[in-house]
Amino acid sequence: MKKELFLIALIAAFAAPYCARAQSPSAGPGQAASAGAGQAYPAKPVRIIVELAPGGATDIVARMVAQKLSDSLGRPFVIENRPGAGGSLASALVAKSPPDGYTLLAVSAAYSISPALYPNLSFDPVRDLAPVSRLAESPFLLVAHPSLPVKTVRELIALAKARPGVLNFASAGNGSSGHLTAELFRSMAGIAMTHVPYKGAGPALVEVAAGQVDLMFANILSSSPYVKSGRLRALGVTSAKRSAIIPELPTISESGVRGYEVTSWYGLLAPAGTPVAIVNKLNGEITAIMRTPELQQWFARGGAEPVVGTPEQFGRHIDREIARWRKVVKTAGVRVQ
Repeated sequence: MKKELFLIALIAAFAAPYCARAQSPSAGPGQAASAGAGQAYPAKPVRIIVELAPGGATDIVARMVAQKLSDSLGRPFVIENRPGAGGSLASALVAKSPPDGYTLLAVSAAYSISPALYPNLSFDPVRDLAPVSRLAESPFLLVAHPSLPVKTVRELIALAKARPGVLNFASAGNGSSGHLTAELFRSMAGIAMTHVPYKGAGPALVEVAAGQVDLMFANILSSSPYVKSGRLRALGVTSAKRSAIIPELPTISESGVRGYEVTSWYGLLAPAGTPVAIVNKLNGEITAIMRTPELQQWFARGGAEPVVGTPEQFGRHIDREIARWRKVVKTAGVRVQ
């Protein structure tokens, strides 16, 4: 039971823009000072602020990485949860922290959605925080109640076009990742469906399984037990490639909505201006951690996979995600109270 709960919790759930993210080394005194800071770092405990509540996927991923960084760097990396306003409270706190590498921010894909939903943020998600590394990503499943007379994504689209606005879909709340994932699908497929928001992904999933709502884009591990028991029918997976834990399930892209791809991702940020040597040191340690068999297996059990890359690559990823979700929010007319 503990293992099942753990797995479900695991998946439940940027100068020119890049100079603050990862500065290119250059000869001179600045480089020497930056290198010195990296060699001495960390000299004391490091806080990792998590934008969401304890027990969720972001929290669990952050805790695993924090433990491994503590082990490899010899100083405690301590998790501190600061939920609220879609994660923007935590982001603002870290953005205003000293850029010394001792306050970091663990984020999920919600970080790239917040700018579209909260236009008056007290920080700039591109200029005020510097990417350190992506950590992992996992897909959503498009699941439906078995009473819905469809077994494939193509059949669902055909039914929705025949009955515009009649089909409904649940989500964890207005503006949530699941909500916008569905809105992107609805837009790309050219169909109309009705949104039914809930206060959390758990209640929404229960209502779909009970037949109160037709379908939902749900985290793969929170929904896969329902699929295996027959209480829900999986129609497709949102990633670009099929999931290793449900390889027989086609992607939504290969099911007729070409180019459709959404994953829930997790990453680590630092205040803008953090010395490049510290950012690179953290990135290198995280890359080594993510490539170990232990971490590869740990993520795979939850239907996720670790993601490694440079701070610059992570910054470009965030830019793309912010632009995409701004467009989705505008097109769908999403508003949050």
